[in-house]
Amino acid sequence: MTRLDAREGMESRLTALETQQMEAARVIADLQGRDALKTQFLANISHDLRTPLTAIITHAEILRDGILGDLTPRQRESVQSIIGGGRQLLDMVGEILTYARGAANQLTLTRQEFEVAEVVERVRDLNESLVARKGLVLAVQVSSDLPPLNADREKFSHILGNLLGNAIDFTPPGGRVWVIARRVTDETGASVLVEVGDSGIGIAPEHHDLVFREFAQVDASASRQHHGTGLGLTIARRLVELHGGRIWLESELGAGSRFFFTIPYGASR
Repeated sequence: MTRLDAREGMESRLTALETQQMEAARVIADLQGRDALKTQFLANISHDLRTPLTAIITHAEILRDGILGDLTPRQRESVQSIIGGGRQLLDMVGEILTYARGAANQLTLTRQEFEVAEVVERVRDLNESLVARKGLVLAVQVSSDLPPLNADREKFSHILGNLLGNAIDFTPPGGRVWVIARRVTDETGASVLVEVGDSGIGIAPEHHDLVFREFAQVDASASRQHHGTGLGLTIARRLVELHGGRIWLESELGAGSRFFFTIPYGASR
């Protein structure tokens, strides 16, 4: 083979590689465009659903409270089911909207100093009726020396509420659920470490990564007992990482689950 042939062969291969690179870039741009459209669609549909859902819940609460007249016990029970179902659906719509904002990099932090114990108590109070209905034992332990945290209070509450809600949902009647918050220090500095655990059904080790993936369900069958968008833990992870923290779990099938997340103190301490 002459030098000319070798040069022509190299130029031919370079041309082929450039063509492949251009095609790959086109495919990537097309996929990114479709993903952006999907995200925008989710945001639009979620936003449009919130108004009628809120109206349904509000009018059902008016009926339940007897403002338009007294209800029989069976009627009040039926209306309460409408309210419960409406709130559950509204929460799911909220998850989709939060996910869409995160996918579009529209999530921001509004930092303020707050007591972790106060948020933990608020989240516990919000879940008290669910705990009582299932006959669960809910234990809370917050270190007395935990300093105020400089973080986004509402997002911290969202993370904790999601983890506690899952723990309650996946724990059978008579089981135990707990929340522990304490300060930890490592080479990166001080953080608050929150543990949310339960004595429920547990998660097999091979599914530990799956639970944090968007729209993922460990049990994806149509007959599954636990329903949702599959976005709760994805959003929780995104909110934790937005604070510069991390989230993980320790669990085995049939042995309950323990979810942990950290939020750095940063400039607050």
